[in-house]
Amino acid sequence: MGFDPWDAAFVADPYPAYRELREQGRALWFEATGQWLVPHHADVSALLRDRRLGRTYLHRFSHEEFGREAPPPEHEPFHVLNGNGLLDLEDPAHARVRRLVSKAFTPRTVEQLAPAVDRLARQLVGQLLADGGGDLLTVVAEPLPVAVIAELLGVPEADRPLLRPWSADICGMYELRPDEDTAQRAVRASVEFSAYLRELIAERRKEPGEDLISGLIAAHDEEGRLSEQEMISTCVLLLNAGHEATVNTTVNGWWTLFRHPEQRASLDSEKLSTAVDELMRYDTPLQMFERWVLDDIRIGDTVIPRGAEVALLFGSANRDPARFDDPDALDLVRADNPHLSFGAGIHYCLGAPLARRELTASFGALLADGVPPLKLVREPRWRDGYVIRGLEELLVEF
Repeated sequence: MGFDPWDAAFVADPYPAYRELREQGRALWFEATGQWLVPHHADVSALLRDRRLGRTYLHRFSHEEFGREAPPPEHEPFHVLNGNGLLDLEDPAHARVRRLVSKAFTPRTVEQLAPAVDRLARQLVGQLLADGGGDLLTVVAEPLPVAVIAELLGVPEADRPLLRPWSADICGMYELRPDEDTAQRAVRASVEFSAYLRELIAERRKEPGEDLISGLIAAHDEEGRLSEQEMISTCVLLLNAGHEATVNTTVNGWWTLFRHPEQRASLDSEKLSTAVDELMRYDTPLQMFERWVLDDIRIGDTVIPRGAEVALLFGSANRDPARFDDPDALDLVRADNPHLSFGAGIHYCLGAPLARRELTASFGALLADGVPPLKLVREPRWRDGYVIRGLEELLVEF
């Protein structure tokens, strides 16, 4: 089976196909999406740091100059929202916005959230225990990061059920070749989420609090402050990036542990920090990260011209035997683990410390003394979608 991101069997286990890609070369043309696939760890790591690539090209070229069609005007709300967030900005705008966001979203912010993260994780696991089991995805994995981000932003509890559906609809646009129905849902969610945040920002301007939105409003330096659109896009990105990876690492990670009972039996609180990173490496929640080629680059014997798009295969890079000893083996105490699941370079995930804290809390709560071992009820199915790869459900009992 070759690389086929629309094939359910490939999505369920893409790693044999990645092995074939790595053997075939360093940059491989994929006609179906018009992209160059990059499967090796050394190349993916280097290209994430290479400024000849960009998440956007609009800071240097128009659509016409770059040989690309502009997106349909009716999709504009999504592209405005997405294009003003850290993930899709390039320098100098990226450096300015990241510097200002970092003034509000500090390591101290994560430290202050830690007790709430631990408390929420215990409560959610307590609910799963009281029910005798259930869907680990909907009872524990999803509610924890959404609640934490909502707490961080200062979203009132009554409004929190709105966040996950908005996020899911927006993230649909990150898949390969999204259809028009997906685009319309993303546009509608972008409009509704932006309007909601605009009202919340207006309230915080009148009455600042201890939340991140108040911090973003107050953040300034010699170059000024964040615009309202930059604040809105930052908040949406924090929710989308801040929970998708955490949700999928939780359920994909437990599915991995169920298939490695000897490793699961040895997992305790002392191993959690290395275990979380190993689970992210072993079954990567974000399989692909796309970049535009802003200036010609050479990868091995292949020259990729300006205007092309490369697909950096995180899932393949994280199983590359040139970088990891015995990469197809799960090793929860793996010490040398430079996985790329949080990215690298200027776009390295700003929320990585918080994601690790949430994952440590949820796995720790499920492995705590007094909590019976989890048992899988039935083999799960994978959701449609390859780029952000996760399970439809994970039914468990104690």
